[in-house]
Amino acid sequence: MVECARFLSHKKWQIMTVKLVMRGKEYEVKAGMTLLDSLKKINILPESVLAVRDGEMIVEDEILRDGEVVKLVAVISGGAE
Repeated sequence: MVECARFLSHKKWQIMTVKLVMRGKEYEVKAGMTLLDSLKKINILPESVLAVRDGEMIVEDEILRDGEVVKLVAVISGGAE
């Protein structure tokens, strides 16, 4: 299991976080969660976005690590009936 806090030299705990960014809005979630769990936590439907980390698309079972920034790109669909 990934640790979700680290002990700093000045004797305070710092929560380890991941930043999710969608349409200019930023969300912070705990490191160590899967992408799927983090999307549920911030009330975003997993099927409505693509997640990109360091220029690479990531999948729902990917574990998010401290300090990462994940860009969420809205999936748009439509067409004629």
